[in-house]
Order: sequence, then structure tokens, then C-alpha cells
Amino acid sequence: MKANISRSEKQRVVIVGGGIAGLELAYTLLKTDYQVVLIDKNNYHQFPPLIYQVASAGLEPSSIAFPFRRIFQGKKDFFFRMASVEGVDAERRKVQTSIGEIGYDYLVFAAGATTNFFGSETIATNSLPMKTVSESMRLRNTILENLEKAETEDDEEKRQSLLNIVVVGGGASGVEIAGALAEMQKKIIPRDYPDLDSSKMKIYLVNADDRLLKTMSPQSSLRAELFLRELGVEIIPSTFAVDCKDGKLFLKGADPIPSKTIIWVSGITANVFSGFAKETIGRGGRLLTDRYNKVRGYDNIFAVGDQALVEGDEAYPYGHPQVAQVALQQAQNVGKNLKRLLKGKALEPFKYKNLGSMATIGRKCAVAEIGNRKFGGLSAWVLWLVVHLRPILGVKNKVVILLNWMWNYFNYKQSLRLILKADRRKS
Repeated sequence: MKANISRSEKQRVVIVGGGIAGLELAYTLLKTDYQVVLIDKNNYHQFPPLIYQVASAGLEPSSIAFPFRRIFQGKKDFFFRMASVEGVDAERRKVQTSIGEIGYDYLVFAAGATTNFFGSETIATNSLPMKTVSESMRLRNTILENLEKAETEDDEEKRQSLLNIVVVGGGASGVEIAGALAEMQKKIIPRDYPDLDSSKMKIYLVNADDRLLKTMSPQSSLRAELFLRELGVEIIPSTFAVDCKDGKLFLKGADPIPSKTIIWVSGITANVFSGFAKETIGRGGRLLTDRYNKVRGYDNIFAVGDQALVEGDEAYPYGHPQVAQVALQQAQNVGKNLKRLLKGKALEPFKYKNLGSMATIGRKCAVAEIGNRKFGGLSAWVLWLVVHLRPILGVKNKVVILLNWMWNYFNYKQSLRLILKADRRKS
């Protein structure tokens, strides 16, 4: 199998991963004297901050995903290939993929991260991650299927296990999905499942840290906790989840929680590819880079976003946070530096500008930190809507999401709560 990409007289930049960083870098390099090749295992870009809304049946998957071939339609010297990257041969300047080898002059890894199960095979097998659109659809199906089963279950213990939902992880993803599910319990379950006692449905949030949203201030953490408790979420702080099997989540120093829906958003680990020396791999599987995002020991290989751990930045001695803004700014800086290389100019080091952070807990509830300002409630929620609507690709998607949010503000009568599965034919 061949990648079928013809070389031109231009130098080639190969980008591995079409997430926030990879897409931004590809945009930056269009209409330059580079040939750009983007590789991704999916044929679409997905917007991670809104994946939890797909999981909670608040948005359609197509609203936060956009095909690469539509994004770059008609662009010259740009190639997209749907493939899985297996490794890199730096000496031969080749990327090894599922469709064959692809040569490069410059290589940029922007493949992001995956869910960290901390080495537990049972947790990986029996819990539900929420990192991709496909995982969010599986989670949505599981939640809705368990509600259907609970409505016809005679055994009280089994019914309670079907009704319990456990979220493991107190970061932004955990807080947001817990809030969305708590709202579903209060507003949707009583209407859609009238034969179920919705008051028996329990939403648990298990957090290994002593407070939620550890990367934000204690003030914002407290606000988020109060909002969630008002919605009825039972928060279990300073507790480690140690195993997940037999329909139960086992906790260190506490009784296990029976649940058929265990959502695992407790951390991430960078995607790792073969071909790199051990001294190149840092904490969490991230590639160690200099201030220009060049991977240690390589002059023509870069890493950005969740895969990169930048060394030498005194403000972030343990690496930058693995958030969208870091990925976006690193991609922009690498893109500018690649342009500077064409002109023979010196590279500029990456400097992260923290634009703030925020998390939404539910309708009209959010927390935000912009500079020295820390606020929550309706104003933070409106700001969250604006910030997360702007990066969505496609005018149609923006309109659909905005209409969904407006409709949700006034009522919860949606038709998105569908159990959709691919039908596999028997051979």
C-alpha cells in the first residue's frame, strides 16, 4: 500500500494529528513555500471541549466534527491522508503509517493524548472514557440503554446499579459531564421515563484531589462544588478509584459504588510512537522539546500540544498545561518559525500567554478566570458560550449549536436522545 503523494520542488512538512494544534498549523502553512501533508486516523476534526455535550445528548456528533477534506478543499500543495501513524525513522526521514511510508523534510507531532487508565486493564475494559466523538457516542448509548433497562428491571439492586452514574475525575471534563447528567436527571428523566423514580438516580463525582478544578483557584473550585451540590451531585473528594469490575467501582478506603455506567475522565497520557530514544520521552509520555518545540536531539522534528513537554521555561518548570490554548499557541509559533526557516531567519522561542480558564457546570452555571478576575454564575456561562462557539468550524455548525443552546435555555424538549448503533451483518 502506498500513500500516493507526489513530491514537488517544495520542502515537505508532515503533520501527525488533526486536532486543535494540527489543524491550526496546517492553516498557518497554507499558501507558503511548503508542501503540507496532514495525517489523522479519522477523516474529521473534532472539537474536544464540547464532546461532553454529545455524551449527554445535548448536541449531535456532526455539530462538533468537520471533515478535513471539506476544510482544505481546493488548497494547493496540501494533502490529507487518513492513516494510523506507527512510528518514525528519523535517519531516513520517513513516517511509518498504516498506508506505507511518507517522507518529510520537517515533521510535527500534534497527535494529542489519550485517556490515562494508570496501567489498570480492568478499568480500561470496564469504564467509559470520553476523549473522542466515537467514545462520547458509546457513552451516550450506554446511558440511554441503562435507563431503558432500569425501567423494566424488577430487582431493586440491579435497577439501582443501572441508575447510578459515577464520574471519576474532578477536572473540567468531570465537572462538566457531571453537571450535564445532573440536569438530565432533574429535567429530562421524569418526563421521558415516567415509570422510573428519577429521585433514585444518583450522580457521583469521585475526585482524587482534595478539591475540584485543581488548575483553577480555590475560589472557583468552591463555586463549582456548590453548583454541583445544588444540582444533587454527590462529590467524593480525596479518594482514589483503584479498580472497576463486576459492575462496581472500587475505592481506596471507602465502600465500592455499584454502577453500570462508570465514566473515566481522571487524566490523560500523550500518544507515543516508536522510533524515539528513551531520553526523548518525558513525564506522561510527552516528547521533550526545547523552547522552539523542537524534539530533543532532532533538528527537523517538532512536537506541539499535549504531546510536547517544553523544557527551559522557568514559568512552567514541569511543562505547560495540556489545554487547548497551549496547543493553539504552540502550533502558531511553530508555523511562524517554519516560515522563518524558509527566509533564513532565527527561530523565536515559544512564550505561553495564559488567556484564562473556565468550566461550565450546567445551564446558567459556570466558573471563569480571566486575568485577576474570578467570577461565576450566569455571566461566566454566557462568556463560556461565546468562547466555545467561535472556534467551531462551519457556519452551519455554529448556527445549529447556537440554536441548540438557545432551545435548551428555555426547555429540554430535544430529539437527540437516540440509541444509534452500526448494524453488523452476519457473515
